[in-house]
Amino acid sequence: MSATRLLDAVQPLVAQARSLAVRLWGGTTLGVRAVALTEGRVLLVRHTYVSGWHLPGGGVNARETAEAAARRELFEETGYEASAPARFLGLYFNPAMAGRDHVALYHVPDCVLRRAFRANREIAELGLFTLDGLPEGTTTATRRRLSELFDGLPPADRW
Repeated sequence: MSATRLLDAVQPLVAQARSLAVRLWGGTTLGVRAVALTEGRVLLVRHTYVSGWHLPGGGVNARETAEAAARRELFEETGYEASAPARFLGLYFNPAMAGRDHVALYHVPDCVLRRAFRANREIAELGLFTLDGLPEGTTTATRRRLSELFDGLPPADRW
């Protein structure tokens, strides 16, 4: 087996082990997600290690603001760059991560493709969808966040 194929095979296990370590020994964690639009469509990603379609996002690094993390994760995962400041929408408790994770949500009303998307060890697929044409498998949390922003649904406090 080649080194690349081995890394591809091990990557989901590493992500699960990291998640377990955070649950067992980590302190409070902060992640970000971005509701990013381009040409009236929302960007969603499908990960290699968890099922469903999600808003792009990830963890906030040391010495990084949450907005900077949202913009960075958007670019890293999709190749799209925010063309204006991201607007903070809310902070959500994510009990699925051992009761200590929070997700800061940002709205990126417009973004521009800067790098062509290529599937990788983390992101299997990228999609651009209309709000009334979300793909099967779009997560409940993703659908809820979109409804909060675009349909006026009252914000929840849990992811």
